Amino acid sequence: MSSVKLARAESSFFGRDCLTLLDYTTEEILHIIHEGIEMKKNPIQSVLSGKILAMIFEKSSTRTRVSFEAGMQQLGGNALFLSSQDLQLGRGESIADTAKVLSGYVDAIMIRTFQHEKVEELARHASIPVINGLTDTYHPCQALADLMTILQLKKTFKGTKVAYIGDGNNVAHSLLIACAKVGMDAVIAHPEGYGPDPEVMKNIQQVCKQTGAAVTAVTNPAEAVQGADIVYSDVWTSMGQEEENEIRLAAFEGYQINSKLMAGAKGDSSFLHCLPAHRGEEVTAEVIDGSQSAVFQQAENRLHVQKALLKEILAG
Repeated sequence: MSSVKLARAESSFFGRDCLTLLDYTTEEILHIIHEGIEMKKNPIQSVLSGKILAMIFEKSSTRTRVSFEAGMQQLGGNALFLSSQDLQLGRGESIADTAKVLSGYVDAIMIRTFQHEKVEELARHASIPVINGLTDTYHPCQALADLMTILQLKKTFKGTKVAYIGDGNNVAHSLLIACAKVGMDAVIAHPEGYGPDPEVMKNIQQVCKQTGAAVTAVTNPAEAVQGADIVYSDVWTSMGQEEENEIRLAAFEGYQINSKLMAGAKGDSSFLHCLPAHRGEEVTAEVIDGSQSAVFQQAENRLHVQKALLKEILAG
């Protein structure tokens, strides 16, 4: 199966939710990636004229908010920023009632929240598409941007290896799912007790059986980066885990991505990070600000790939 060529079939995303990439086929994911690359060449379109995206935020955001809001405007639509503290959700209104009310006002909902179950409930009760802008379990839009960036950097997914060093969190889950879906090998190196969710890994292995990808977990960062084309990291303490910060800093000692660790990867390897980054913790300034880093290209691609997703979901 080619990992970079895809027949231009009619979009099967139209009207659908985007909660996790586990819900999509390899072909559907590749379609969005290639559409994102085309969007980057032709950023201003009017395909969503009159469409409105409601954006619910229960977690703070830079890239998610700005990329979705700018993306809707560039496509001719509008986006509404809705803080949970400004909505009746903050005063106890149910997710179901919120979903039904918003379904009568707007064309789609993007939500950034904590429990993934909340997004699932919103999608069950909404009659319009729901997009997961991040939960504690998944971050599918980030993974789509990751794939787009890797394809731009390496030109192919076939034979490309991704090494993720750090916490088995939402970003890791979606990245590993994305790699498995496109047939790309990936390994995560994490301290004991900080690995990916076993149920998520079980689902990933099922995908690997279909695509031929190999996704593994180890505890040794040096082992993980051997032969890697992409070295990826995220913060060690995510939103909502602030009370664990000191414990996590101790647990992740030795998992920092620095020039020594990068030297164990391929000579032309690239560094990725979903941002925000804590220089001096999970990555050194020398790496993230160095010539191998593609983090700002990766961040920009959030805009383009999400526009592709919005276009397919809302315009078809």
